[in-house]
Amino acid sequence: MENYFHPCLTDDQIRAISSIGLAHMGDAVFEILVRTWLCAHGRATGRGLHQATIRLVCAESQAEKAKRILPILTEEELGVFRRGRNAQVHTVPGHATRAQYGEATALEALMGWLWLKGRLERANELFCIMMEEEPHAV
Repeated sequence: MENYFHPCLTDDQIRAISSIGLAHMGDAVFEILVRTWLCAHGRATGRGLHQATIRLVCAESQAEKAKRILPILTEEELGVFRRGRNAQVHTVPGHATRAQYGEATALEALMGWLWLKGRLERANELFCIMMEEEPHAV
């Protein structure tokens, strides 16, 4: 692969990536989408911007947002989501339950998988649905 801005790995290459690896990638994808969303809605101001980002990317928020998209995921996407939720995570942040952290990891794994498959339009579609009920004022 030579263009890391537009990755498109084979199915075999993606299957070789652990659930934690997919979630690692998806964490970054989700955060850049959140940061872009905040900037696009005129919230690009110092500390408030950082606090808003933290609020939107925390496990509790991601778990809540995952519920919004579950009904519209394809079977393939649901498989990736389940794989991420079942990842063997050894530490859970004190502010989230194990269930919330599992859902957040699942969402991140899905976003990482979509990124690595080159399915950016689908990742964006799901992100927009997740953010529909989010107030623009942060």
